[in-house]
Amino acid sequence: MKTVAYHRTSTTDQHLDRGIAEITKYCAEHEIELYKSKVYTDQQTGKNFNRPRYQMLKEEILESGDTLIVTELDRLGRNKKATLNELRFYQDNNIRVMVLELPTTLLPIEDMENSMAKMMLETINNMMIELYASMAQAELEKKEKRQREGIEAKKARGEWSDYGRPRVMELNEFAKRYQAVERGEKRPFELMRELQMNKATFYRYKGLLKKEVD
Repeated sequence: MKTVAYHRTSTTDQHLDRGIAEITKYCAEHEIELYKSKVYTDQQTGKNFNRPRYQMLKEEILESGDTLIVTELDRLGRNKKATLNELRFYQDNNIRVMVLELPTTLLPIEDMENSMAKMMLETINNMMIELYASMAQAELEKKEKRQREGIEAKKARGEWSDYGRPRVMELNEFAKRYQAVERGEKRPFELMRELQMNKATFYRYKGLLKKEVD
């Protein structure tokens, strides 16, 4: 039986350090040895579970009798229905999920001899998880609402680009940096990585630059 830790942030702009430190501290204090002495991480949305390291944990690492540790329920996922489905999967496959923000999930239910106390604790756990999953879903919906309102406000002020998204950098700055590609000093993918742009954004800027020249 092994203990596996997982942590997630929604974007690469958010730091993973706090969550990793929280899990590491808890394990050290309770003499829990983490699988491969590490915390597996993703920096992707919690709307769904299509995350590479999470899927690897679920499909290739976690087995019956194992334990999965996360700091907060919304680090596992923010979509209530999908998150509860994941938790049911772990329950059905005898994989324990410990959520550090939910103290009742940290108690060793399997070691309890009193069946009534065990049933009560399981009921409390289920209620708390349902509540926290609802809160995570509500926070996701609130965030999406703020984003929609922000987009509409930018459109009203004329600050939204023709391509339906705000510019990540000024075009003249991109033009200066792109000169290295034109001079053959860098390959496009090298500049993409340097500017931290995905392929679609990079070529969108290249198209805008071409329009300026034409």
